[in-house]
Amino acid sequence: MKKLGLAFQILLGLVLGIAIGAAFYGNPVVASYLQPIGDIFIRLIKMIVVPIVFSSLVVGVAGVGDIKQVGKIGGKTILYFEIVTTVAIVIGLVVANVAHPGSGINIQQLSSVSIEKYMNTAETVSSHGFADTFLNIVPTNIFESLSKGDLLAVIFFSVMFGLGVAAIGEKGKPVLAFCQGVADSMFWVTNQIMKLAPLGVFGLIGVTVSKFGVASLIPLGKLVISVYVAMIFFIFVIFGLIGKMCGSSIISLMKILKDEIILAYTTASSEAVLPKLMEKMEKYGCPKAITSFVIPTGYSFNLDGSTLYQAIAALFIAQIYGINLPIATQINLVFVLMVTSKGMAGVPGASFVVLLATVGSVGIPVEGVAFIAGIDRIVDMARTVVNIIGNSLAVIVISKWEGKYDTEKGKKYLNVIKKAA
Repeated sequence: MKKLGLAFQILLGLVLGIAIGAAFYGNPVVASYLQPIGDIFIRLIKMIVVPIVFSSLVVGVAGVGDIKQVGKIGGKTILYFEIVTTVAIVIGLVVANVAHPGSGINIQQLSSVSIEKYMNTAETVSSHGFADTFLNIVPTNIFESLSKGDLLAVIFFSVMFGLGVAAIGEKGKPVLAFCQGVADSMFWVTNQIMKLAPLGVFGLIGVTVSKFGVASLIPLGKLVISVYVAMIFFIFVIFGLIGKMCGSSIISLMKILKDEIILAYTTASSEAVLPKLMEKMEKYGCPKAITSFVIPTGYSFNLDGSTLYQAIAALFIAQIYGINLPIATQINLVFVLMVTSKGMAGVPGASFVVLLATVGSVGIPVEGVAFIAGIDRIVDMARTVVNIIGNSLAVIVISKWEGKYDTEKGKKYLNVIKKAA
């Protein structure tokens, strides 16, 4: 197995997981054996995410040492995120209006899953404003935020702590050396955990197939196809244009992130690839300060794949109920999604929660969300890929916008990737 690349090993785990899941479809005993395998892998990744984000950000921000410079990077990052996610929402609405994935579907054909556990959270989300999103970034207890894995609060504290370390000069060097040691150690641990990725994929996909099977896709096939077409268009056209505008190539970026794309798709987990994204984007010529800030922040503010899907899903639900949403209501939907989709990555079932909060605000029956619960895992795999590619591209955009992208380093790393392939 050591001679095989990680991407091939993950694909092998995917194929075996699908085969086992299909062979034992509807058998809860098989799922009970496979679930712990996938859960252990995801837990291992979650275990190292916060230490890596904290230590890398402190080292990066301390290296910049200027609060104005850090603020400028943050302002450009948030502006870029808002523009791109808005484009994603608009494209989602256009695809749903053109393809009409919900038209002609008999609701009686659709099986539903209980969404009661998300309802209370959705009501809270629907009532919070943009100001509340930023207010929640500031932690009241950093240890609580660290234990919960609240990335936005951790990022805020890490930036402030890094600026403090830079401000005290020589006295801060031991702290800086410690954080650098933590970061290096955690990246080593990441590489060891990634060796278990094929097993994690095997367990996670096996559980999914054994629970839902292939038959659950048939009534919602048009929705799944519409989502996948929209995602592919967004990657190669929108991201492709953004990459070209900043002198980069989306194809080259995808070659660099090949293993991470496959892992993100098969696990439907952005967190599973966060440490490796940060490591690879630094090797690709992006400075540590920008990489360690943009990628973790993007996990809450730059969910392009998620917002694109939520726009399509909202109109799909309206269509299966025969509700015609006028342009004014769809514009309102854009603004609602712009607010509700921010800062939601840490909430269990985040996409469901955002979708529930969104459809209820524009008069679409929230019960309709239950009809698409069965295929959520399938579309989650695609939107996770769009999310991680979007966040990686954002690092390049901000690095070049700041004039700090190391072109030579990027070319050398790309050549290494091409030779390895």
